[in-house]
Amino acid sequence: MRQALRRSSSLVISVALAGGIAATPVTADGEATTTAAGTAAAASPARVLSTTWLDDRMVELTIDSSSVGEAKVRLLLPATFDEDPWATYPVLYLLHGATQDETAWTESTDVEELTAELDLLVVMPDAGEWGWYSDWWNDGAGGQPAWETFHLTELRDIIERDWHAGDERVIAGLSMGGYGAPHYATAHPDLFRAVASFSGVVDPNGSGRGLFIDPRTWGDHEEQADIWAAHDPVAMAEALRGKPVYLSWGDGQPGPLDPPGWAGSYELEAWVAPQNEALATRLEELGIAATVEAGPGSHEWPYWEQGLHHALPMLLAALER
Repeated sequence: MRQALRRSSSLVISVALAGGIAATPVTADGEATTTAAGTAAAASPARVLSTTWLDDRMVELTIDSSSVGEAKVRLLLPATFDEDPWATYPVLYLLHGATQDETAWTESTDVEELTAELDLLVVMPDAGEWGWYSDWWNDGAGGQPAWETFHLTELRDIIERDWHAGDERVIAGLSMGGYGAPHYATAHPDLFRAVASFSGVVDPNGSGRGLFIDPRTWGDHEEQADIWAAHDPVAMAEALRGKPVYLSWGDGQPGPLDPPGWAGSYELEAWVAPQNEALATRLEELGIAATVEAGPGSHEWPYWEQGLHHALPMLLAALER
């Protein structure tokens, strides 16, 4: 199958979305909400414009989406992808941080080597430089960008239809993606079995409120308070009940993976630390078990790569349930 796909990779491939249905987002009280993400362009089509093979396992899709425009997604295929044309595979969504893109994880970590022998489909989508893994409010008008709809409806349908993705999913991410992972897992609790966040911006409505977020994203703090709450993993933590959770962060002090004299992003990591402490505390209050790793360190790739190594056994075990 891979050889057949490779032969067509130089062509422009256009396919109509088969019409997936997004999971219904919920509020902190567990009720369905139409003010949070997941409502914009849910039934709109997406087309794969091109499929590019970067090596034997790594594939890059260029997708035309009415939710976000043109966006790219990298896939790492399962070790046995060629063996059974009818097989489906569990999925790891791996989310990037702000100002990054779909190339971040494969260019900055050993994720390709780490997953080389696993029957696991790794999905690394673009989410915009500051997209916040959200369907933007846009002064109440909705519309583009609608990253949540793109990732969890349009892209999900494409990988399930064309790339053998099954319905067993886990999710992880760093920084902005470390926000996106628990947000997606709380807003769509039926979609993901486990979640990992590395240096995540996990309390944007609380201790992380000083972050500049374009007001078009979630609206005004007070006037659109329900939207802000629905996008705050601390407020939505109850939805993580029954899911394995991994959290890692640094305290903004020089750590073991920082080179001598390193002038890395210590202030940024010190800023995310109380947010992660708030989420860990809230999970403990709710009686939801979480694996927590905290200590000295900066807001940099060596720690996020280490976090993936440490979280991966938990994520894989959740897929086997």
